[in-house]
Amino acid sequence: MKLVTWNVNGIRACVKKGFLDFFHEIDADIFCIQESKLQEGQIQLDLEGYHQFWNYAERKGYSGTAVFTKQKPLSVKYGIGEDFEELEGRAITLEFPEFYLLNVYTPNSKRDLSRLPYRIEWEKQLKMYIQALDEKKPVIYCGDLNVAHQEIDLKNARSNLGNSGFTMEERGEMTSLLEAGFIDSFRYLYPDRGDVYTWWSYMAKVRERNIGWRIDYFILSERLKDLLVDTEIHCNVLGSDHCPVMLEINM
Repeated sequence: MKLVTWNVNGIRACVKKGFLDFFHEIDADIFCIQESKLQEGQIQLDLEGYHQFWNYAERKGYSGTAVFTKQKPLSVKYGIGEDFEELEGRAITLEFPEFYLLNVYTPNSKRDLSRLPYRIEWEKQLKMYIQALDEKKPVIYCGDLNVAHQEIDLKNARSNLGNSGFTMEERGEMTSLLEAGFIDSFRYLYPDRGDVYTWWSYMAKVRERNIGWRIDYFILSERLKDLLVDTEIHCNVLGSDHCPVMLEINM
């Protein structure tokens, strides 16, 4: 089974930059996007053979997630649980016979960290939600998680320490989740591979010089690790400030 996650930073703009070419070429069984930045009816994607599920933010042109899947899911859920009001379209859960697929666009804590408290509350609620799913069947959790977990996951760790996406609080929440019985699939397979990133600033020459962050992930229930084939970061695919990440797993 092949799965892809990609923060497209506006699906309408990304379509104009080759999204559909990559989508058809990769031929994934499940394709997840984040930051769709639209409302219902603002785009019509002709994805023959795929079921489409969209979660729109109430605010226009902001956030949003979607999942395109060849196999019809048993159930679909939007948000991360009844106890956490989520108006930004940041999460979709699809239930399949053997696993849950959770596609997430994690809130950014903002440059001035003004949204860090909300972000941490989100993380805690999400962890409880994922653990509840994991009690029923294994979880494949993916998306733009807006955190570089370890120093190896960004180019300039020392100068970014304490900045949004690399605070001790955000990194600690990722550690807490992994310690609860989950693995970062890329780092599990490639523990020492550096200079591989999924997001680059739009500032001049930053992507060309590979000054990036690895903030897009496939996180798996630990009991799936023996089924893991590969996690591939498609650094050369353009169309967004993020690049796609692909997971292959023997489900």
